[in-house]
Amino acid sequence: MTLLKIFSEELASEAQITRKMLERIPDDKFGWQPHPKSMTIKRLATHISDLPNWIAMALTTEELDFQNNNWEEPDLNTTAELLANLEKAVVNGENALANGKEEILDEPWVLRSGDQIFLTTKKREMIRTSLNQITHHRAQLGVFLRLLDIPIPGSYGPSADENGFA
Repeated sequence: MTLLKIFSEELASEAQITRKMLERIPDDKFGWQPHPKSMTIKRLATHISDLPNWIAMALTTEELDFQNNNWEEPDLNTTAELLANLEKAVVNGENALANGKEEILDEPWVLRSGDQIFLTTKKREMIRTSLNQITHHRAQLGVFLRLLDIPIPGSYGPSADENGFA
């Protein structure tokens, strides 16, 4: 099995879990944040819903330069908009993986802001990082929801809420 196929299967699996988490966010909690240094639920959930686009970016560009690029996440204000954005981003990521070429996966990819370089990696590692970021930020969202006493869906098995654990 090729790396692109493995990444595609993982994206499909993570998207299914992510849908369940995002659909739990009440529209009236988009401005909530657990701490002044934390993102709001809106910012965090928007980022989560948009991360599959980074897979396409890793496959079709050599870098993201925040200073010289107009990369912006959309302004999403409802759970329905979050879920629609996730679906669009997943399709974008899936299409990029389906049309990608294995031979470019070892080419370099850079994350920067002008002269300040945050990350230099291989395209395949950036795809892996994007998938890991979905999981990482989704776990953050789970903590946010827990603090709001919103039941957490299972990720890789049932959650304590689904099992009735305290």
